[in-house]
Amino acid sequence: MSLISVLPLFAGIGLFLFGMSVLGAALEKIAGASLEKMLEKLTSSRAKGVFLGTAVTGIIQSSSATTIMVVGLINAGIMKLSNAVPVVMGANIGTTVTGQILRLGDIGESGLILSLLKPSSFGPILIGIGAALFVFSKAKKKKDIGTIMLGLGMIFFGMNTMETTLSPLKDMPEFTNLFFIFSNPVFGILLGMIMTAVLQSSSASVGILQALSSTGAITYSTAVPVILGQNVGKCITVVLASIGSKRDAKRVVFIDVLNNVIGMALFFCVIYGLNSIVHFDFWDTVVNRGDIANFHTLFNIITTCALLPFINILIRISNKAIKSDDVSVEEKDLALLDDLLLKTPNLAVEQARKVINSMAVLALKNLKRSISLFDDYSEKKFAKVERDENLIDRFETALGNYLLKITAADINETSNDLVVEMLHSVSDFERISDHCMNVAEVAKRNFENEIKFSDEGKKELKIIGDAVTEILTMAVEAYSKRDLETALNIEPLEQVIDSINFTLKDTHIKRLCEGTCSVEGGISLLELLTSLERISDHCSNIAIYILQALEKGKPDLNNIHSLTDRLHNEPTMEYEKMYEFYQDKYKVNM
Repeated sequence: MSLISVLPLFAGIGLFLFGMSVLGAALEKIAGASLEKMLEKLTSSRAKGVFLGTAVTGIIQSSSATTIMVVGLINAGIMKLSNAVPVVMGANIGTTVTGQILRLGDIGESGLILSLLKPSSFGPILIGIGAALFVFSKAKKKKDIGTIMLGLGMIFFGMNTMETTLSPLKDMPEFTNLFFIFSNPVFGILLGMIMTAVLQSSSASVGILQALSSTGAITYSTAVPVILGQNVGKCITVVLASIGSKRDAKRVVFIDVLNNVIGMALFFCVIYGLNSIVHFDFWDTVVNRGDIANFHTLFNIITTCALLPFINILIRISNKAIKSDDVSVEEKDLALLDDLLLKTPNLAVEQARKVINSMAVLALKNLKRSISLFDDYSEKKFAKVERDENLIDRFETALGNYLLKITAADINETSNDLVVEMLHSVSDFERISDHCMNVAEVAKRNFENEIKFSDEGKKELKIIGDAVTEILTMAVEAYSKRDLETALNIEPLEQVIDSINFTLKDTHIKRLCEGTCSVEGGISLLELLTSLERISDHCSNIAIYILQALEKGKPDLNNIHSLTDRLHNEPTMEYEKMYEFYQDKYKVNM
């Protein structure tokens, strides 16, 4: 063969690998955050875990992606190690689906329908239809389906190109003699490990081996050790991805490697031990795509079934190999924003939402704590407010960076709109925390300078403090639950708080004029009222984001006050009813 005649081989390998990448990414994108919910809910038993790992990997066509996803979920505290191991074992079975699909190349030429199912015929059909959907369709879902068809078509077309290019090699003695070297099991295992480590995909590595089988040079004695090595080589991707992860995440990767190494050793001893005694008749028989796919599947099913009862032992071994570390509550919260999950952006979006929920709850705690300082001041309590304010600032920075990384990934329009809304919500919750700190600082200054509020001032502080605490509680609940009814109740309460704020400032001025309130106390009260009123404003912003998203399908962040104006100028009966309810509940005596 000349150099020119070999060039299509590179094109075939490139199409094959790119097709696998496109297919996996498209399937992950469509599956989105539903994969997380599946992994969270359906791992209550080992059998369910194995089935789930098999199904997810069969869908996204990558055991490495599934394992990396599991590592991210462990880092995030969503999944326990004991639940994760069966999923990873199942992922090893699911990765064999690609090989079973590629065995369609063994279909004979008899009949039009069977001929069309061959990759050489089916590939161009999928590419043509997929390209048409991707280019001409305006619907996002159809474009995604087109991308899946393009990916699968490129895999088939790349496989056919490789086979066509390699076909002349079957008549070259130099090529066929080369594979006698790899019939040595040690060399064969090393070849499989290196090839898979370089390609970072056992499915791709097995696919190339299937393409080589068309030359007639691949026998069982050659294929078996290579496949054994491929199952160990695929672990390099998750090993690299786990660097810097938490201990349990590293342990699941360790178990994954151990699982495949034990499986390889088990098959090696059984196959070569039996062959040395009975001498298999088929050992030097040429294999086809189906034979390779079947052995690959058989290896992973038997390995999983053999080791599944010993999961607890594998976990104990991993605990001894990788020692525990102490992680603070703060680090656990921030660990939810795991870069590993960026490989599945829609899943990363869901994780970011959970962190914002934690941030919101922390802001609510800080509001309650800062208001309580006026009745029962202590340096310890003030330090807690200050500590949590710094933590919320860290959350804002980490969330902002993480959400920007998500927007750089290929996410669907709905998720992109949600990310934009989340960026604004993060800013609002952080500003709420800033105002809580301002409230605490007023309390600190009052305590240090022995500034006292009048009895009337204390009563007024309790009224507006209770109202602002309620509106922030509703904002946190509405955000975390995406609750329309709760979000609708925020704006009437915000209007009442504005009214209370105006009234209290008016009554305060009267007390100053009457001399019943000190100037220092008056300054403190005005600062306090301003901070509480601004907390209420930010709660209103959060409610509007939710209402616009639920009403229009996306927040109109460029015109956030349009809905507020409509609620104020054209109030519904329910709105007026809630406004009167809150007005009566937080009534200020003039």
